Amino acid sequence: MRTIPSTQTLIEEKLASFTQLQPEFEQCFQFVQEVHGQKRFTHVTIREIVAYLHALWICECKDCLLSVHRTMGRYEGLTCLKLLQDWQTGETSEVIAFLQRKLDGLPFAMLTSQIQEISQTPPVQEGLLERLTHGREILLNRLMNMGEALSAIFTLSAEDLLHQVRAACALAGHEPQQITQQIAEMQRPLYAFVPHQRLAQRNILVMNKVGTNGIAASQDHPGKRTEKVLAAHENSSALAEHLVSGYREMLSPWSNNLLLHTFVDRQEPAKQRECRG
Repeated sequence: MRTIPSTQTLIEEKLASFTQLQPEFEQCFQFVQEVHGQKRFTHVTIREIVAYLHALWICECKDCLLSVHRTMGRYEGLTCLKLLQDWQTGETSEVIAFLQRKLDGLPFAMLTSQIQEISQTPPVQEGLLERLTHGREILLNRLMNMGEALSAIFTLSAEDLLHQVRAACALAGHEPQQITQQIAEMQRPLYAFVPHQRLAQRNILVMNKVGTNGIAASQDHPGKRTEKVLAAHENSSALAEHLVSGYREMLSPWSNNLLLHTFVDRQEPAKQRECRG
């Protein structure tokens, strides 16, 4: 089906806008991954909390520009903008609730039960055991990062907190009037959901790139994976061979081979070749 000109123009605008956004998106995506457990922060500041909300919004912009299916709902960028806007008026409880929803509620007990079961069941699946232990450490980092973020908020007086929030939002380009414009910008057709092959291909390419960067220093390498995803070993020979009684080649090197293809076939007796000749 031919794409109508108006849609094609919109696709070009989406791709051009994402090209400008891509460098910042790659940085923000990496930061979100670190907050979500790829890194354990020993100290979190109000500026970093604002940067986290900003990064989620940038990631949401990427999904909208490249028309990633809306059912994902993974970044909640508009929610982050509204949180930043209200936080500058002194509304802190909603920010805390958002951080808890994003970074808490992790299945430590379930993972620990699985680790115990695997370690006590011979033969021990070392690869799976290592992956589960590593995953539990990632979740622990995530929880610790939330604790540091809450500590940064709770240790400040209301006046100091408001001052730091406003300063961090101004530095991130999220002053109240800017946020109003940013929310309105997200309602433009440029950010509308328009599925298209070129957008999907661009999303695959960029996510492959940031995904490769994200695991560059982690344990998620081929040698560290579980047995279920190890490279397969091809058999050097057929599993079984059986010659069907009465089998006759429909194509052979000596008959019914007008193009004179060269291929391997079982040899015919010399008498049969003489008769056919």
